[in-house]
Order: sequence, then structure tokens, then C-alpha cells
Amino acid sequence: MMRHWLLALLLLCAGVVQAQMQAPDVPPVFRDAAEEQRFHALTNELRCVMCQNQSLADSNAMVARDLRREVLGLMHEGKSDGEIKQFLVQRYGEFVLYQPRMERSTWLLWFGPLALVLIAGIAVWRIIARNAAKARDLPTPTDDNQEW
Repeated sequence: MMRHWLLALLLLCAGVVQAQMQAPDVPPVFRDAAEEQRFHALTNELRCVMCQNQSLADSNAMVARDLRREVLGLMHEGKSDGEIKQFLVQRYGEFVLYQPRMERSTWLLWFGPLALVLIAGIAVWRIIARNAAKARDLPTPTDDNQEW
């Protein structure tokens, strides 16, 4: 009985190992140069959901390989770039786009840096104005013996 359990465990482990083996990365097959250019432009605009700091074009992660195949498949189905992006956004969220859309939920992302620069500029201006007012209020030295 113990042999049967060990054999079943061995077969289970062999199945897991084989499932984790990577298939060779087969380069995509394009119909023409325009499709290839469109594919590369699109995969450069999309973010790898695993790597997070790389585009789909740059990433070697298995997820990125799968997504590149998915993008090419959607292109072959006749989907537009917008439809492909929308499909990926529905599946993975806005994070998959390198340039998020201008929506109410992303206003802080778009206008936050500008607001910080304006706030810092106003703060610097007020500090300079306050120091200039203090300098004007100081009495001028009346010591005539001092040489300038």
C-alpha cells in the first residue's frame, strides 16, 4: 500500500515539475510590417502586470509573454488598439496602461505634481515677502564712523 502512495506522490510531483517547465519563447508571426509596427507600439504602451516597471515589450516574464500572445491574437481578430487596451484594463485594471486615462479617479495623478509646485512656489514667495518686510522695518545703522 505504501508503494502505491509513493508512486502517486512521485507522479504528482512529476506533473507539477512538467507544468512549471517553460515553453520556448516562439517569436510572433506578423502578417505584414504595418502589423508588426502596430504590435510593437501597442506593447510599449502597456505595462507588464508582474514586473510593474517594464512594458510588455521589454519584459521576459511568463505573464508578459502570454499577454503579448493575447494582444497579437486580438489584433488578428480585428480589434482596434482602443478595444485591446479596454480589454486589458477590464482584466487587470488601469495599472496596465503606462498613461492612465484622464478620469475623476486619476485627477490627483495628473494634477498632483502641478499642485505641489504651486503650493511650494506660494510658500517660497510668502517667506521671501515676510523677510523683505522685516528687513524694511529694521532701523538703519546711524554709526557714521563705520566705513563701507
